[in-house]
Amino acid sequence: MKLIQLPTLAFEQRIKQEIEENIALDSGKDETKDEEDDLFENTQDETSEELAEDDFNVDDYLSDDEIPEYQTQTNNYSEDDEDRDIPFAAGKSFHQHLKSQLNTFRLSDQQYEVAEFLVGSIDESGYIRQGVEDIVDDLAFTQNIMTSPEEVELLLKDVIHELDPAGVGARDLQESLLIQLKRKKEKTARKLAIQIMEKAFDHFVKKHYKKILHKFDITEEQLKKAIREIEKLNPKPGGSYAGNNKVAEQIVPDFSIRIIDGQLELTLNSRNAPEMHVSSTYNNMLRGYKESTEKSKAQTDAVQFIKQKLDAAKWFIDAVKQRQQTLLVTMNSIMRHQSAYFLTGDVLKLKPMILKDIADEIGMDVSTVSRVANSKYVNTPYGTKLIKEFFSESMTNTQGEEVSTREIKKILEIVISEEDKKKPLTDEKLAVILKEKGYPIARRTIAKYREQLDLPVARLRKVL
Repeated sequence: MKLIQLPTLAFEQRIKQEIEENIALDSGKDETKDEEDDLFENTQDETSEELAEDDFNVDDYLSDDEIPEYQTQTNNYSEDDEDRDIPFAAGKSFHQHLKSQLNTFRLSDQQYEVAEFLVGSIDESGYIRQGVEDIVDDLAFTQNIMTSPEEVELLLKDVIHELDPAGVGARDLQESLLIQLKRKKEKTARKLAIQIMEKAFDHFVKKHYKKILHKFDITEEQLKKAIREIEKLNPKPGGSYAGNNKVAEQIVPDFSIRIIDGQLELTLNSRNAPEMHVSSTYNNMLRGYKESTEKSKAQTDAVQFIKQKLDAAKWFIDAVKQRQQTLLVTMNSIMRHQSAYFLTGDVLKLKPMILKDIADEIGMDVSTVSRVANSKYVNTPYGTKLIKEFFSESMTNTQGEEVSTREIKKILEIVISEEDKKKPLTDEKLAVILKEKGYPIARRTIAKYREQLDLPVARLRKVL
């Protein structure tokens, strides 16, 4: 079960770890398989008597498949490909980048230590979430540095807020945006944007544009230009640094679905089906045991050790095969259920489908299907998709048909995208429109779906 939930890259690391920890396992094709089979057959009788109490049968631990590769081995990953290990540039971390800039300021030893502590307090988004008083206390208790709120405020203003990228070290969004605006060149729109940030930030956030127009006695066109200046700013200045210390993520699809002559073809990424066999190291070890005229206790102990390693190797190879079979069976069932979508790419053709539907069809537990769906990706003609995106509950439309909630969300998204942004639709109005389209949904359900689509309320969707 643990192997099933691993995506391709994590699975490869797990294979590598197991091979490193168990010398009975080896990767690649087994060139000495036939020779080892003969040796183990000849040695079996001699070892079984001395190790009878453990029922040791070496043949049980060898891979005796009729074909060396898994029956469902795919060839969509060539051995000649060299992108298994993708290098990433080391570079500086975000905090190292900030710290290196402190050397450009004239600071006393204590000021430098306080500034360094402030840099260390900046999170990945570029903000300092602690209050000044808390920072003063932390410096005293953890660094034994006695300072004052005034000194910290001064260092924030004159040092930290001057660091690149612009906006880092702010305590909140308003302060970060102001720092960025004040770094820009003089412009009428920039001056107005600064005034809005300083004196009407709440109105701006809540999009109360009429109040802003009245407060500053400006035209709608002037406000539009100021808003454009603000929209160019980065609300998360820490994320703009290319050398951020986040680990780069790479999605490797576990499956691939192609359309060939109007039919769907499913393949499993061959990196999920590695060739593994018992290491040839045991060939020489068992030969030595067989040819020895006297079986010493040390030799017997060694064969016992071999048995333990072979047990672990056989279990792991079987687990990998079972994982591969489970992945294929599960994804094949999902593909059949959603064949209309995979053939067209039309989200509106996704059928209602829950984990239990697939579990019942393939005769497996719901938790097994969940492990496949939550962590695996499939490459389709329409892009790489997370498998759990194909699951959704159902509801009955006005025609009595079962439709997917994904279909309803897509229609809701389309309606909102086509609305008049000067007069965005409220949730109540959206519910009326969807009901007219044949989907009787309550207003609170509309609100839930809208939040799941990461769409704000009507007031926040308004534009000038």
